[in-house]
Amino acid sequence: MQLDSQFDLLLRGGMILDGTGAPAYRADVGIRGDRIAAIGDLAHATATFTRDAANYFIAPGFIDIHTHTDETIFLNPKMESKIQQGVTTEVTGNCGSSVAPLLGAARASLNNIFETYNNLTLDWTTVGEYLNRVEQTGIATNYVMFVGQGTLRASVMGYAMRAPTDAELDAMKNLLAQSLDEGAWGLSTGLIYPPSAYATQDELIALSRIAAARGGLYTSHIRNEGDHLLEAVDEALTIGAHAGIRVQLSHHKAAGKRNWGKVQDSLALIERARERGINACADQYPYVASSTGLGTVIPDWAHEGGRTQLVERLRDADTRKKIAAEIRVARPGWENPAIDSGWHNILIAGSKSDRALQGKTVWQIAELWGKDPVQAACDLLIANEGSVQIVIFSMSEDDVKTVMRVPWVFVGSDSTARAPTGPLSEVQCHPRAYGTFPRLLGRYVREQNNLTWEHAIAKMTARPVQMLGLKQRGEIREEYFADLVVFDPETIADTATFTEPHQFPVGIDCVFVNGALAVDRGAQTEARAGRVLRK
Repeated sequence: MQLDSQFDLLLRGGMILDGTGAPAYRADVGIRGDRIAAIGDLAHATATFTRDAANYFIAPGFIDIHTHTDETIFLNPKMESKIQQGVTTEVTGNCGSSVAPLLGAARASLNNIFETYNNLTLDWTTVGEYLNRVEQTGIATNYVMFVGQGTLRASVMGYAMRAPTDAELDAMKNLLAQSLDEGAWGLSTGLIYPPSAYATQDELIALSRIAAARGGLYTSHIRNEGDHLLEAVDEALTIGAHAGIRVQLSHHKAAGKRNWGKVQDSLALIERARERGINACADQYPYVASSTGLGTVIPDWAHEGGRTQLVERLRDADTRKKIAAEIRVARPGWENPAIDSGWHNILIAGSKSDRALQGKTVWQIAELWGKDPVQAACDLLIANEGSVQIVIFSMSEDDVKTVMRVPWVFVGSDSTARAPTGPLSEVQCHPRAYGTFPRLLGRYVREQNNLTWEHAIAKMTARPVQMLGLKQRGEIREEYFADLVVFDPETIADTATFTEPHQFPVGIDCVFVNGALAVDRGAQTEARAGRVLRK
């Protein structure tokens, strides 16, 4: 490469964090088209766009390894909350739930969600059709999709709380195989969420073998992250061993104060499996609070048949009495946040029936209504047709830092792409939607020295790319795709909070996606250069 060449884009004099974990070094980066064309001393080169990066770090674009930007991609193709924190590749279809393939109850369930949005039409069935629709829409980041095992189950056998018949299992296998052939990267499970939760280990192994045969990954929201964390981790590793598949453990944590410190044992368990040849890793978001649905406080049998049936059961006095009694008592194997973390640690993030309740805990709402928290939770679910988003303060800061230091633990926001205006701003959200990557870099690298810059960037870029199997991304290397983030190490930080989450981070100067300038001087451009990445 001639060092006096003409480039489309030229970044001069930045400190290069190349994604591999190697020490940072100072160099210029020249971009031509969608690729990194040259790295080095390009003092005599010219370009259409030039940026002095002398006071900045230049890193590969961040890989958000665990997200939920599924159907909302059509509401928010600009993906503001992600692109403005440096995310250039979004990995979706996690926790057992994807928006394709869609048959039977899976289609009916998504139709119900679409009815709450204006101008959205569910006009696809297969993964291939869905990914084509995403491509036609035009999106801000690259897009990787997993197939949800819960979605497969709902497509074939609805929300039945039983084992599949041989014919039903074969139908799920065939759907999964077709989905992988059409571009999905693997299988996800959400083993605390019905109908995914109804699956046995044998069922999961059978499906994982289909994914393994096509080079796919098994990513799992494991069956328990609290009292039975170690057993749940062991189940995921067993599935990996028996199916011969790579394993990604989602948002790794120990939930509930009595379980704090248990991550030392869970990480050791995973490390021993890796030493035995199981290709296992995990991901994490840098917060002490998680986010999920209020339905997780309801016993699994009450979810059979889906949300409509759940609401009907809550309306029935006798059934509600039974549900309420079970909520109040700890049950082995059930990770119930009401028991594990307490109602005072469960914050309402999304309540369409009464937005004034957002930002209040269930305990506060119960006091406001003059009810006990169990009854308040049941009434909230009824009023919102079974769908209430919550934030749970359940983790230890020491645990968060311990998990973060492990090289094979990557970074995932566990969030959909949000925006401060429009329909996706109407409910509160977890601040991780806006702040995950800048928070890790600002708080845990610059302020606390929990990681080096090189280590942190590797966890966000090259390492997850290697686990996924993406080609020519995740590193600053000539001929690789020009997905890049330029940021100020002195100022990068999150600003989103649990009470005011819709706030962009600071310290990110510019972001490039496939060579296109997506963020300039901290402001998003009109570019939507993201690509659907098919397996």
